[in-house]
Order: sequence, then C-alpha cells, then structure tokens
Amino acid sequence: MIKHGYQISFLILCSCISACAESTREQVGPDVQTPKVLVIGIDGIRPDVLMDVNTPNIDKLAAEGFLSNHALTGYPSVSGPGWSSMLNGVWPDKHGVTDNSFEGERYNDFPDFLTRIEQIRPELETFAVTDWAPLGRSDQGSPPISDAVDVKLVLDGYELGWAEADAKSIQLAVEQLENSNPDALFVYLGNPDEISHEHSSIGSEYRDAIALADEHVGILVQALHNRPTYSDEDWLILSSTDHGRRSDGGHGGNSEEERTIYFLANGPSVIAPTPSDSTFIVDIAVTALTHLRIQIEPSWRLDGKPVGILR
Repeated sequence: MIKHGYQISFLILCSCISACAESTREQVGPDVQTPKVLVIGIDGIRPDVLMDVNTPNIDKLAAEGFLSNHALTGYPSVSGPGWSSMLNGVWPDKHGVTDNSFEGERYNDFPDFLTRIEQIRPELETFAVTDWAPLGRSDQGSPPISDAVDVKLVLDGYELGWAEADAKSIQLAVEQLENSNPDALFVYLGNPDEISHEHSSIGSEYRDAIALADEHVGILVQALHNRPTYSDEDWLILSSTDHGRRSDGGHGGNSEEERTIYFLANGPSVIAPTPSDSTFIVDIAVTALTHLRIQIEPSWRLDGKPVGILR
C-alpha cells in the first residue's frame, strides 16, 4: 500500500509539473524576443575628445546602456591589428596581424565573429559594410571579414571621399534593416580617423568628423527602431574603435592616449555598471556571440569575454 500510494503521489506530482511547465511556456512564449546584434565601429576615436564633442545619439545610447572610456586596444595601436582583434576576439599574437599590410594573418584559425556565426548557425543572416577596403577584400591571403558573410559590401573611402563613403555605408545598412531580416551586422565608419591624419591634429576638423559620425549612428539606430518587428527583437548595439591617438593625430605606439578606447553597449540585455578597467577590444566579438546565444568553445582560444550583458 505504501508503494502504491507513492506511485499515485508521484503521478499527481508529475502531472502538476507538466501542467505548470505548459502554463509557463504559454505565458513566456509570446514575450521571448529574438536576439540580434549591431556592431558600429568608428575608426580612430579618442575617448576624451568624444566626451567633449556634442554627440546626442551616442550619449543617449550610453545613458540607457553602458559606456567605458577606459577600455584598451592592443599594441601596435594601428588599424590592421585593432580591427582584427575587435572582429575576431583575439590579440595579434594569435591572429598574426601587426600592421596595415595584414601580412601573417591567421584568419582561417581565428575568423571574424560574423564568420563564426555562419559556421555555427548558418541560418542566421549576417551583414557587413566597410569603406576601408582592406577590411573586406585582399589581394593576398584572407581579409578580416571573410566571404562567408551573407552580405558583405566594400566601398573605397579614398575614392569616394570619406564623409561621402560613410554616408553611403549608413544608407546601405539602413536598406538592409528595412528590406531584410539581419541577425548580426557590422558597420564601419572611417572618416574621423582620416580627417585627423589629414590635419595632423585632434582639433575642430576632427571634432566635426566625430559629430558627423554621431549623426550617422542616429540614422542607423532610428532605422533599427523603425523595424516593424522591433518589439519582437532583442537588439544589442555595440560600438567601439580600433585605437586612440596622440594630439598630433598620430598613433601606433604604446602610450595611454594611443591605446585607450571607448566601449559602448546598449539594449534590453545590458547590465551596468561594468568595471571600466577590465574592458578590452577583444571583448566586442565575444559579447556579440554570447548575446546571440552561441556557446564559446575553448578550442576557439578566444581572448575576449562577454561584457555588460546578461548571460
């Protein structure tokens, strides 16, 4: 009798658990949002100058999310290794790039985060647009952003003019958000870095270029919010830069002003505060992958970690 009574109680308990689980699925199901990620890379932004410029769109994202002005890029503090580390989540000793020639790249071993997505979850739609052409195409070896990405658009800022090329990049990204269903996007803006080099300073021209980049960010974010499916989507917006710069506009060294960068995260899954002294450029790719619920495998040997998000 005791054994029989136990069986009856167990069956009743199982039925209750099953009913509760079903009820929970019915209640939670409609509220579950699809995770998506937008990474905005703005070349050569010095964080202290960024804070001095009127950037209402970036400020709004930061106020609603998480911003570190003390994140760090690697060394050498130039674009080739910087963007490689941001895109693939490892330092130059692994991805092999130490200058803007991209010689020695090991992107087959350490692919960009969009390519990782295609390898692990090919059903997800990936998009990239860049107007610094070496990020998307290469005459020798592999470019930092591989051809595995579903839609990869490569412009030439030197040919079009950098301000115009950035505007075109934003237009193409907006069209993607309006007419398709991307799950992960990378959008590159190169004008501020080139303007600083052109004028050999971090003065008014450079600051105007940062303000223009902020306008571009606002256009992109508005297009994201205008999506008819936006309420069903959990967008994580990440933004950072490849390096800082000296007051003469140069960079490449190991000084604090050359290696200090900003790290911005915005979205429903963002938590704050996060220790600002433990945030690095390699954290961008890992944070993006983690948000998309892609498990980071130890065999990938990534150096980054998820920053500022629920996981």
